Amino acid sequence: MMSNHSSATEFCLLGFSGSHELHYVLFAVFFLFYSVTIISNMVIIVIVSVDKRLQSPMYFFLGHLSALEIMITSLIVPVMLWGLLLPGMQTISLAACVAQLFLYLALGTTEFALVGAMAVDRYVAVCNPLRYNTIMNSQTCISVVIGSWVFGFLSEIWPVYATFQFTFCKSNILDHFFCERGQLLKLSCDNTLFTEFILFLMAVFIIIGSLAPTIVSYTYIISTILKIPTASGRRKAFSTCASHFTFVVIGYSSCLFLYVKPKQTQAAEYNKIVSLLISVLTPFLNPFIFTLRNDKVQEALRDGVKHSCQLLKD
Repeated sequence: MMSNHSSATEFCLLGFSGSHELHYVLFAVFFLFYSVTIISNMVIIVIVSVDKRLQSPMYFFLGHLSALEIMITSLIVPVMLWGLLLPGMQTISLAACVAQLFLYLALGTTEFALVGAMAVDRYVAVCNPLRYNTIMNSQTCISVVIGSWVFGFLSEIWPVYATFQFTFCKSNILDHFFCERGQLLKLSCDNTLFTEFILFLMAVFIIIGSLAPTIVSYTYIISTILKIPTASGRRKAFSTCASHFTFVVIGYSSCLFLYVKPKQTQAAEYNKIVSLLISVLTPFLNPFIFTLRNDKVQEALRDGVKHSCQLLKD
C-alpha cells in the first residue's frame, strides 16, 4: 500500500500467474506468434509495395493495416515476453506507462478508422464498379490513410491525459502485462466514475462510429451479390470481401467486450484474455485471413517465392 497523499511514479506489472514452467511455455507460444506476426505482416507490406498486380486501393489499405498490426503487437508483446522470462514483477516508469497506453489506444483507433474505410472501399468496388477508379483514386486513398492516422492520434490525447490526472495511491502493482487503462483506474484513490463514463461514450463513438459504415456497406454488398445471376459470379464477388469481413468480426468483437461498457475496471483475468486477442491473436491471424482467401495475394506470393529461388540458384 502507498501513502494516501502520494501517487505512483512507477508501476509493477504482475503479468501472468503460475509456475516458472508455465511461464516458459507461454513464452515459447507467444514468441512463436510474435515472430510469425512480424514476418508475415512484413511480407504483405513488401509484396503490396512491389507487385504491380496489387497496386489498388484495397491492397494500399491492407499494407497500412499490416504496418499497424506490427506496431500494436510490438508495443505490447516484447514487454510481455520479457516479463515471462524474468523472475518477480517487471517495473515500468510512469512516463513509459503513459507512452505505452497512448500509442496502444492511438494505433488501435487508427486501425478502426482504416477498417471502416476498407469497408466503404469494398462497397464501391462491388456496388459501383464502373466508378470505382474515379471515386477511389490515389488522392482519395492517401487522404483517407492520413485522416485515419491523424484522427487516431488526436482522439486519444484527452482520454490518456484524463487517466493520468488521477492519483494512484492505492498501490503501484498493476495486475496486467502492460499499462492497461482499466487496471490503472482501479489503483486510483479518486472517484473515477464520471471519467469512466466519458471514456465509455468516446469508445462508443470510435468503435460504433467505425462499425456503422462497415455494417451499412456490407448490407448493400450482400444485397448486390445476391442479385448476381450466376453462382460463380456471386462467389467471385464475395471472395473480394470475405477476408475483410472476417477481420472485422474478430477485431470488433474483442474490442466491444473490452471498451464499450460504462465500467472500465472489470476483472483482471478477463481483461488479460481479451487483451491477448487484440494484441496477439488478431495481428497473428490478419496475414492468413487476407492471403488464404485472396487469389491475387497468393499468386503474388508464389511468384515472389519462385523469383527468390531463382536468385538463390544464380
